[in-house]
Amino acid sequence: MTTSTAPNPTKRGMPVTIITGFLGSGKTTLLNHILSNNKDLKVAILVNEFGDINIDSQLLVTMDEDMVELSNGCICCTINDDLVDAVYRIMERQDQVDYMVIETTGVADPVPIILTFLGTELRDLTRLDSIIAMVDAETFTPDHFESEAALKQITYSDVTIVNKVDLAPTDQVKELEKYLSSIKERARILHSQQGQVPLQLILDVGYNNPEDYAGLEHDHHGHDHHDHHGHDNHHDHHDHDHGHHGHHHGHHGHDHHHSAHLDNDGFVSIAFESDRPFQVAKFEHFLQNNLPKTVFRGKGILWFKESDLRNIFQLSGPRFSIDGEEWSTPPRNQLVLIGRHLNGDDIQQQLTACLA
Repeated sequence: MTTSTAPNPTKRGMPVTIITGFLGSGKTTLLNHILSNNKDLKVAILVNEFGDINIDSQLLVTMDEDMVELSNGCICCTINDDLVDAVYRIMERQDQVDYMVIETTGVADPVPIILTFLGTELRDLTRLDSIIAMVDAETFTPDHFESEAALKQITYSDVTIVNKVDLAPTDQVKELEKYLSSIKERARILHSQQGQVPLQLILDVGYNNPEDYAGLEHDHHGHDHHDHHGHDNHHDHHDHDHGHHGHHHGHHGHDHHHSAHLDNDGFVSIAFESDRPFQVAKFEHFLQNNLPKTVFRGKGILWFKESDLRNIFQLSGPRFSIDGEEWSTPPRNQLVLIGRHLNGDDIQQQLTACLA
């Protein structure tokens, strides 16, 4: 194909990969892997929030409200409310980007996002390269959280990455593969541990076939962008706690919380913040005894009375991890829990009771 005679050399459009996958399946870990191993590819990554992308501080060049620039030429950008707008923000930059990767929220039906690329003016600017579904080998079961979204993610994906294979017995992984192949004929299935997949198997592979979605547009009236409002947790931007200085003397009403209904299958997102620390024993007791089984995902920054560290909390299904690092801002608690049919007020009260 010669581009010299073509009036518009970018006619093929910027290749786009969409990463879907259920809560805690490892999407963010995959993004970190792409950012660290991009070789000469300048990638733009669009996310709902920067919260848990662990951008290596040595890579970081600048960070403003909704865009991060890295020294390897990659950028990360938040979607905020409007996906199309975020894509334009990337396209309009002076520095050329070669590739775009979009992470959807874990409870998202990928169809509206796919249709946004096929059915709006983005069709002329971008080329949908592949849709990836991440699946957690350890916790995924056929009745996966009774969720339509989980099924659609697999049905409409071009590649399924079965992640965390090191945590699941071989037979379980084989069964899962059989199940995935039963949902989707000739499914392309890759295995990974901690999202480590050779990038040439997932980026610029040309797997996506727009014809596959021809019948969908009428069902979806274009694109109801529910997804981008999903998590409602813009409290996660660790790097700039806007002006939380000092101790807030005389500021009584400062345990701020809310819960947001995600538009999918009865999911709720509960956010909890406090300028007081948790007590380790109480919080541990809450996690082990009182945390509802239907909480699938949790993340946040925890401040414990007994610790000088800023504790990064990640919970996925039955596992959680807490990793300490130095505080760069005044300490405070910020926690988000996502699950089905949760009683927000009850959980807020229990968390408040864990404060020292």
